Amino acid sequence: MNEREVIVYTTPFCVPCEQLKRYLDSQGVPFTTRDLMMDEDAQDKIDDAGIRSTPILEVDGELYAGEALAPEKIRALLDL
Repeated sequence: MNEREVIVYTTPFCVPCEQLKRYLDSQGVPFTTRDLMMDEDAQDKIDDAGIRSTPILEVDGELYAGEALAPEKIRALLDL
């Protein structure tokens, strides 16, 4: 599996965010986390993309949210 840049954008007390991070951990996917409440640059990026819910998954520069985060879609996206 080739290394991909994976970022999880989260907000505090976001249960789906924690579920996504646990899932990626369980699949051995390395990722970084950016808290939208603390990281103004990250918040600006997400605002510019028009995304209004968390979690948001970024893979190699592409943003995914909502239904795109279903486990089967994540598996296909990350070749798991």
